[in-house]
Amino acid sequence: MSDFWSEDLSPEKETELLHRAARDIKRRKMETPAIMALEMHKPIANTLASGAVVFAPFLVPFFGFDKVNEYSQLFSKRENVEKLLALLESSEGFEDSTEVSDAESPEKSVMEKS
Repeated sequence: MSDFWSEDLSPEKETELLHRAARDIKRRKMETPAIMALEMHKPIANTLASGAVVFAPFLVPFFGFDKVNEYSQLFSKRENVEKLLALLESSEGFEDSTEVSDAESPEKSVMEKS
């Protein structure tokens, strides 16, 4: 089994993880709750990231080792929380990912069943 935080994340990997998180949050249309939660917990981001390592035995079965390792390391730096907030507050580059296709639309599936 690998060790947590055994090697630093590259700047490219940090950017990729931040964009993936922002895209997933925007796809689910959860920008406002995410921004509020990030702003409230920004002062203790490092502590929460360390807590993810402590609770890893419970998180890894659901999210996988790599994701828990990468995101806990990513959010151990306060500037990454700031970067994610900036991505969530901007609407650039995520227009295509926030649209739900007709096949995924819950309204359409309800209408088809009727």
